[in-house]
Amino acid sequence: MDSSSTPEFESSNSENTGNNNSVNNNSAATSSSSSSSTPSRYENQKRRDWNTFGQYLKNHRPPLSLSRCSGAHVLEFLRYLDQFGKTKVHTPICPFYGHPNPPAPCPCPLRQAWGSLDALIGRLRAAYEENGGNPETNPFGARAVRLYLREVRDLQSKARGISYEKKKRKRPPPQQLPAHQPPPPGKIRILRVIMVPLDSDLGIIGCQPGNSLPIEK
Repeated sequence: MDSSSTPEFESSNSENTGNNNSVNNNSAATSSSSSSSTPSRYENQKRRDWNTFGQYLKNHRPPLSLSRCSGAHVLEFLRYLDQFGKTKVHTPICPFYGHPNPPAPCPCPLRQAWGSLDALIGRLRAAYEENGGNPETNPFGARAVRLYLREVRDLQSKARGISYEKKKRKRPPPQQLPAHQPPPPGKIRILRVIMVPLDSDLGIIGCQPGNSLPIEK
């Protein structure tokens, strides 16, 4: 394929900024109606990716139709994009191999970052089906493509000294129950013993509630 045209799947800030400025200059009513009809950044990027891949198929030797495209052709497309990459991938013989922040430049090649390729395949996979492709024969979901992306991820992770593993969410530490404390001092009622006189010579002991006195347990 002719390498004179650079794919635009990595950056799309200029177009989106222009769209946002034009929307902000309109009135509130016009802004709300236009924002609902304006494609999102994802949709714009997906459209450009699909056009780039279509141009790649046209310039392929021999030319390829979408119906004949396979996972092998997708791999050729991904390797073709490496010439436009901006990510330094150190080779094993490089002294900065495995260093995330090398202190000096080196002659190692520039490649497409794994994250960019992974996102690109996701958009092209969706665009393929939106344009009438059969999900069961989607070349962007082929096993060979998934293995290639995994290989690129592992290679770049080691070469750049970074991890692509998803960070596990830290669970909050279990709340510790407070130490057992004795109940606060309470009050008990005491009985005051009184003598109640009767008609007989005998007396009985009566009980009458007395005052509440605080005691400590």
